[in-house]
Formats: sequence, structure tokens, C-alpha cells
Amino acid sequence: MDPLIASSKLSASGLQAQSVRMRVVSENIANANSTGRTEGSDPYTRKTVTFRAELDRALGAAPVAVKSIGADQSEFPVQHDPGNPAADANGMVKMPNVNVLTEMTDMREANRSYEANLQMIKQVRSMITSTLDLLRT
Repeated sequence: MDPLIASSKLSASGLQAQSVRMRVVSENIANANSTGRTEGSDPYTRKTVTFRAELDRALGAAPVAVKSIGADQSEFPVQHDPGNPAADANGMVKMPNVNVLTEMTDMREANRSYEANLQMIKQVRSMITSTLDLLRT
């Protein structure tokens, strides 16, 4: 397979994987304050994304793919809020195990990875266009 096309396919797999990651991080941020609805119920659980490399013999490389979207198993922080419907008898409410600062850092990293893959596709496209221009002359 042509190295330029292979490079594009690798970058496209990176774009797709980082897009999923950004969606999951956005969901985590959106639910950072989502408590349970009934007394003692669990709040929103942070989601995590796991990647894997898949060997593609046609490409001669290992494009990235999302292996799974899982749940963070860390404990829920507890906060005193007796007016909350999810508060227990002591007025304590389980809060989501989402740290917005961590999520924003993950979002920035995913965004930069996405941009790097996009830039790679643009470079390949430019190289193909230049090659075609040379062949026409």
C-alpha cells in the first residue's frame, strides 16, 4: 500500500479514537455535579476510555482504536448537603468521582492529539497534490 495512503489511514484512526475520548470527557464534565435521585443512591460515575493498537497487515502498521469505555472504580467523595434528595439520614450526599481539572487536562490532551492527526492528513493531502502537479507538467 502507498505510504501516503497508509499514513492517512493511521491518522484517521487517531482522529476517530480522540473524537470518542473528547465525547466521553465532555460527558464527564457535564455530569460533574450529578448526584443520585434518591436517598443513598450512587451519583454519576466517571467514564474512562481505553485504547488498543490493531495490527493491520495491509497498512503494515498498528492504527489505534477504542478498546472500551469503562467506569472509574474510585470512591465517591461525600459532601454534607441535607437538602439534597440523595442525602442519607446524616445529610451526607455521595458526589460524582469526577475531577473537572483532570477532565479539562484530558480534554486538552485529546484535542492536541486530534489536531496532530488532522495536521498529518493535511500534510499527506498536500504531498499528493504536489505529486499530481509534478506529474502533469
